[in-house]
Amino acid sequence: MDFLTLIREKIKKNPRRLVLPESYDDRMIKAASILKSEGYTKELIMVGKEKEIKKKAEELNVRIDGVNIIDMYNFKEIDKFAEIYLNKRKGKEVNNLEDAKKLILSDDKYLYFGALLVEAGYADAMVAGAYNTTGDVLRAALRVIGVKKGFNVASSCFIMILNDKNFGEDGIMLFADCATVPDPTSEQLAEIAITTANTAKELVGFKPKVALLSYSTKGSASGPLVEKVQNACKIIEKYNPDFEYDGEMQLDAAIIESVAKKKAPDSKVAGKANVLIFPDLNAGNIGYKLVERFAKATAIGPILQGFNKPVNDLSRGCSVDDIVNVSIITMLKV
Repeated sequence: MDFLTLIREKIKKNPRRLVLPESYDDRMIKAASILKSEGYTKELIMVGKEKEIKKKAEELNVRIDGVNIIDMYNFKEIDKFAEIYLNKRKGKEVNNLEDAKKLILSDDKYLYFGALLVEAGYADAMVAGAYNTTGDVLRAALRVIGVKKGFNVASSCFIMILNDKNFGEDGIMLFADCATVPDPTSEQLAEIAITTANTAKELVGFKPKVALLSYSTKGSASGPLVEKVQNACKIIEKYNPDFEYDGEMQLDAAIIESVAKKKAPDSKVAGKANVLIFPDLNAGNIGYKLVERFAKATAIGPILQGFNKPVNDLSRGCSVDDIVNVSIITMLKV
């Protein structure tokens, strides 16, 4: 059974409550129809005007029977949501209950309201980003849901499904961070490595072998960019991780055993890495797209990590299948 089939079967056994706030995007309505009709969700919530959403569904020739449509402008507990937001953000962009309520209702993208549905317990997870930028989605998620205790950064990863089964775990690898943190510090890079290793264990179910990538392998070159990765490895050690990791390491040393034997013969990760941590967003974003396009790999994500509750971003170029797959993965994190 391939990975995508496996996760779809897994979520059917324990479906969750999902909110898709971007009801104004045709792909979201189509994805909602699939997620609900095929039993992937316990409850599927869309935000917006019921008549408008149902009319659009008819035009698209899809059924959204059973989808719970919430109009935030007529939501009876909006004051409760405003209070939740005020408690989190008082003294920042809001100072009183009226400010908080105004901010929520002025967001015609529904991202803050969608995140509040999760935070207040009306939904288990949220997926957005088909229409809105990553920055918009992250801003709402960070302000409403926040990051896990003990961490300071929310990051992302892609699950890469390769045609060549010799790489990673039977062709499956995780790449991070490819969508969120532009230029991580050593501390942030260490957190990204730890959260991505956890994602590998929780979602994909394999033992992480994490390589922190660089243009240098074990001191073969020097400079501030190399030192950043070296320092990140030292910081990871302080967390007493329960996974194998190593760095700094060039890509070929990380994934090709014959190269690893020459460049890093004493490493437990070199040549066998299944999780790749890129040194910055330039490298990560370019790297996953190169593999996706040139190697014709399937890239699932970005999968957001480090939040208190499951929330996920999409590429604005995503397909309906992408939305379905990311939604299922997000619900598996509940």
